[in-house]
Amino acid sequence: MLRGLLLGAIVGLSGCSGGGTGGLFGAGGAALGTLDALGGCIGFCGDTATALTQAEVQQIIAQARFEAVTRSVNAVIAVVDRVGNPLAVYDTSAANNTAVPTGTVRLTTGLLSSAPFSNGSLDVGALANRTLGNENVTGLAALSKAITAAYLSSEGNAFTTRTANQIVQESFNPGESSQPGGPLFGVQFSQLACSDLTSVRNNNNSVNFVAAADGDNQRPIAPRASPLGLAADPGGLPLYKGGVPVGGIGVLSDGIYGIDRNLFDVDSTGVSSNDEAIALAGTNGFSAPSDRRADRITVDGKTLRFSDNETFDLQSSPANAPAFQEAVGVGFLVDTGVRAAQTAFFDGSAGVQAGQAFGTAASGVMAASAATFNNAGYGTALAARDAFVLTDAAGNAVYEPRAGNANGGQSITAAEATQLVLSALDSANATRAQIRRPVNSQMRATVSLVDFNGRILALARTRDGPMFGTDVSLQKARTATFFSRTTAAGQLQAATVPAGIAGLGLNADTFARRVRLAQGTDGNQNHTAIGESALQNGIAFADRSGGNISRPSFPDGVSGRLPGPFSNPIGQWSPFATGLQLELVLPDIELILFGAAPGAADFQSCDRTAVAGLDNGIQIFPGSVPVFKNGQLVGGLGVSGDGIDQDDMTAFLGTHNAGVILASGLGNAPAEIRADTIAVQPFSSPGAPVGGPVNLRYIQCPQGPFLNSSQQQPCDGK
Repeated sequence: MLRGLLLGAIVGLSGCSGGGTGGLFGAGGAALGTLDALGGCIGFCGDTATALTQAEVQQIIAQARFEAVTRSVNAVIAVVDRVGNPLAVYDTSAANNTAVPTGTVRLTTGLLSSAPFSNGSLDVGALANRTLGNENVTGLAALSKAITAAYLSSEGNAFTTRTANQIVQESFNPGESSQPGGPLFGVQFSQLACSDLTSVRNNNNSVNFVAAADGDNQRPIAPRASPLGLAADPGGLPLYKGGVPVGGIGVLSDGIYGIDRNLFDVDSTGVSSNDEAIALAGTNGFSAPSDRRADRITVDGKTLRFSDNETFDLQSSPANAPAFQEAVGVGFLVDTGVRAAQTAFFDGSAGVQAGQAFGTAASGVMAASAATFNNAGYGTALAARDAFVLTDAAGNAVYEPRAGNANGGQSITAAEATQLVLSALDSANATRAQIRRPVNSQMRATVSLVDFNGRILALARTRDGPMFGTDVSLQKARTATFFSRTTAAGQLQAATVPAGIAGLGLNADTFARRVRLAQGTDGNQNHTAIGESALQNGIAFADRSGGNISRPSFPDGVSGRLPGPFSNPIGQWSPFATGLQLELVLPDIELILFGAAPGAADFQSCDRTAVAGLDNGIQIFPGSVPVFKNGQLVGGLGVSGDGIDQDDMTAFLGTHNAGVILASGLGNAPAEIRADTIAVQPFSSPGAPVGGPVNLRYIQCPQGPFLNSSQQQPCDGK
């Protein structure tokens, strides 16, 4: 694609006007399962019969390895399928299985990061010189890159880790002054191995099913966990076959797992370009359709970034790569016998694996029309909406609707859970996608519903929803529910840090201090308070509201202001040290990377700090609302898919419309207790207010969002 695109150029927003059809058809009325003129799939183009074969994975590795050899660099190359199954994690230089040729990835700011963030708010001294013995953490990083590219992409959009880099930083675009945070600010802390939704699988096909916190659900096959969450380090690209997304490739060759802070240059030369160029060579024959690439998609009038390297930047000819001669175990990263956290995610002793075809029972994601349900009526209703579900290995649907726990005598019934999901799917199916090609395609997303305690009540997907949205939609639902409770402050104040986590900047006061910062009672106030009774007065927080106070400046994007109470100050902030979001899951990340031999305890849930109800961590970008019933908080609905405003609207309208249909007192929070009633005074420094109070946000619905309607303000008055 065009290299010289100016990221700040204002172009027409994709999907802001025009007609189109919804339902079971794609753009311009094209039937599902067809290819457009540029080779991109619309719908379901042979997905259940399309997957990477063993020979194709070998070809991808051979092509990437050839580019690495030509560049005279060592690299670790990871390939995954669409649901995150690792198919190979290969070290180009390994003469034996314990070699770590690229050096230990630098550890700073509580996670794997690059040097600019060595001044993080955490005590990085304990981590900066800490190594993982013979463990090849480079393999974990490469695998995380591959999963990120696969999970962020779909039939309608092809995103890379460079795209992720652009949309998770404190300003969008990074480096631009007075710009709000990226649209997916915080998404990097999702897909974690401690999530009670994700699972881990190595190449010997052993699956760790770990019972969810409530003890009566098991994890589905998909999505697979990413060792380090979602990556923002360039070098991860999606893989396609015939317009169908089939996985991703990730490469790490420089020993640094970080981000690109400068979007005003093009990294097509030098050491920093190697990861992306090697990955690009691997995609030869499996590249994304040109019309689906991120650089054909706009958000807020800004063109997204796909890759700084193009085929003419390659130093090898991938088509001439020597054939892959696999020697089982040689070059494939396996257990070193030291700690080998990676063996929970991959084990190279079996060599290259074939991918699973998306839509089959083996993939763990199936069309509702093909899955088996305990509640046949629910399955029929989903099939009528062209929905997909998570399944076990036998094709049985997981997370069918059930009743929730009560709060104040009110609870979500199984029938209400069913209607909430169906209404949200109806809203999504009628909505024009923001980040999907062709223009005027319908939105694709995942919908998650939880009860007052954060228990999963139901989860369903629209066709081709991006995989990352599965775990994220659940995070969003739980986050909105948790921070809307009157008990949120008390739970954080009582939260504990597990033994053995000393030296990471966490202590017995970490979470209680976040409450004091929110309430304005901290003795050395350097954050923006939101009210003396915050987090205990029952104010309803949507994820957009919580995101407002999780940014390193308040209001978001205004430089020189104090941060929100859940964020680190800008000088101590990075995508790897966001604040409360990291602090809640850091003990689990620590355990996975540095703990004892991996076992069930390593992957139980992301609430090891004893903050119940946040079993896969929190999320801090929009797309959820709390659910109320007769004045009582009873749960939360989260949506993640093709645009954050579209996510907001689907959650909000899904809840509203379900309430109208049911007439049981179920619905959105009463307007008078929503977070947008809170006016917050910004400060430039402690004791130095700037301007007048600014209200928090609740939701934001796009104008004219529907495919078959000219309605302009669908959320007004609801």
